[in-house]
Amino acid sequence: MKLIILDRDGVINHDSDAFIKSPDEWLPIKGSLEAIARLNQAGYRVVVATNQSGIARGLLNMQMLNEIHQKMHTAAQLVGAEIDAIFFCPHAADDNCDCRKPKPGMFIDIAKRFETSLRNGVPVVGDSLRDIQAGFVAGCAPFLVLTGKGEQTRAKGGLPPGTMVFPDLAAAVDFLLKKPAEVAV
Repeated sequence: MKLIILDRDGVINHDSDAFIKSPDEWLPIKGSLEAIARLNQAGYRVVVATNQSGIARGLLNMQMLNEIHQKMHTAAQLVGAEIDAIFFCPHAADDNCDCRKPKPGMFIDIAKRFETSLRNGVPVVGDSLRDIQAGFVAGCAPFLVLTGKGEQTRAKGGLPPGTMVFPDLAAAVDFLLKKPAEVAV
């Protein structure tokens, strides 16, 4: 099984410093949903791993998060894309949970759910250091996209060894689908 793990805000959809709090605020980044469709066509299972501290902060509730994710699923399906699962952390940073990125708890849960190891080159695509750190610690191959907070993340430095940098999700997918399967990332 081929698996890829994507952050949501700043990778699939436009990010907001005020948080994405409603379906109206969820707007896909141009080409991101089509990139997911291409991954599906190439046999990838696509999983989203996202911190959603807006829940702990009282900015949105579970019903609203579900409505946002339903909009994402529907928009993806309209272009022939399928998101296999969404894992999220509803906690605030000071809750000290194991699932909030940069801790690897969500990634460990993903590996268990899909009964696979992440140490076989599973790509993690994110726009922030915490996204790719969490995946890297769990064994994933780190991919930074420059959409969302990606430019600032790259400028700050400190990326995990071997991090590959791409303009956006579509470019990262172009790379993944053109490389020979036997070559590690």
